[in-house]
Amino acid sequence: MNLSYWEYKTWFSNIDFTIIGSGIVGLSCALNLQRQYPKARILVLEKGSLPQGASTKNAGFACFGSISEIISDLRSHSESEVQELVKRRYEGIKLLRNTLGDLNIGFHRYDGGHELFVKANARLYEECRSKLDDINELLEPVFFEKAFQVNENSFEFANIYESYISNRFEGQLHTGKLMKTLLEKVLKGKTTILNAVRVTGFAETGNGVEVATEKFDFKTDKLLIATNGFASELAIENVRPARAQVLITRPIKNLHIKGTFHLDEGYYYFRNIDNRILLGGGRNLDFKGEETSEFGETDIIQNKLETLLTDTILPKTHLEVDRRWSGIMGIGDQKRPIVKQLSDNVCCGVRLGGMGIAIGSAVGRELAELI
Repeated sequence: MNLSYWEYKTWFSNIDFTIIGSGIVGLSCALNLQRQYPKARILVLEKGSLPQGASTKNAGFACFGSISEIISDLRSHSESEVQELVKRRYEGIKLLRNTLGDLNIGFHRYDGGHELFVKANARLYEECRSKLDDINELLEPVFFEKAFQVNENSFEFANIYESYISNRFEGQLHTGKLMKTLLEKVLKGKTTILNAVRVTGFAETGNGVEVATEKFDFKTDKLLIATNGFASELAIENVRPARAQVLITRPIKNLHIKGTFHLDEGYYYFRNIDNRILLGGGRNLDFKGEETSEFGETDIIQNKLETLLTDTILPKTHLEVDRRWSGIMGIGDQKRPIVKQLSDNVCCGVRLGGMGIAIGSAVGRELAELI
């Protein structure tokens, strides 16, 4: 398809910055570019009708990592690296809240985030209890007090140890409100957002970048890639897609559960929202199968999620599943995100490792600052 003169002049001529991806990172990048270069023409391209990766498909956790996840990370990262990861997440949530406001993103802390331990995994429970003081000491420079503490099973979950380990700094938010507020804030500046435009490639031209889409090509001065789990489609290395499956129940009368909850090193997670339980995870049941950029749900994972609902979370309650969906994350061998310059005029901010809410706004800011 050839662009008409009117289309070219209105949307694709004299573009200073083009951002691929309209998720948390892409829109945060646009917002920061607007502040740095108020007269610049900024174009955001999104291949989906809505942000296509995980920004509107996640579970809405404002979290930093459960204690078992942190212990697991210490097996492949140094103590200073883990400390920096948690600090980045904690500071990222504060940046997000300060930028958009708690009311606009539906932020609630309740009593924090809690990790449950199933009785079938005594080793994990004992390890986390025994290393509680060590982890608190490691993270004290981040939170300036002890982050984790032991609480009793006040929500009457079944088939778990009678105490769980909580982080009172964690919270939850409304992903839809977050993205709507961020989108409205970006659109107040000189930024154009075009949906249903899939970028297929790009090439440096010396003084700019030629961008190829499925239907037309155009030129931009600078290109910023914020596609996270889909980064490998644009030949960015060390990023793999990882699908996360989620379900939500119909409203439950007198639902008493409030907060965010984790099981099994963070591979399962659930929370309350609108008198419902939102539950996701299970990627550890089929790592290879879930390393995909295709959306969808599988029986093995959905059946496990339903079993957790009926056997552990709400064992004495009649409930029905209302909706199921999936999102695509970007992961790699390291959990630190990739924010770097790829060439003279191309940069990327990808591989958020399932922590897009916590670090997405900060990664977007860093990506804008690379320019």
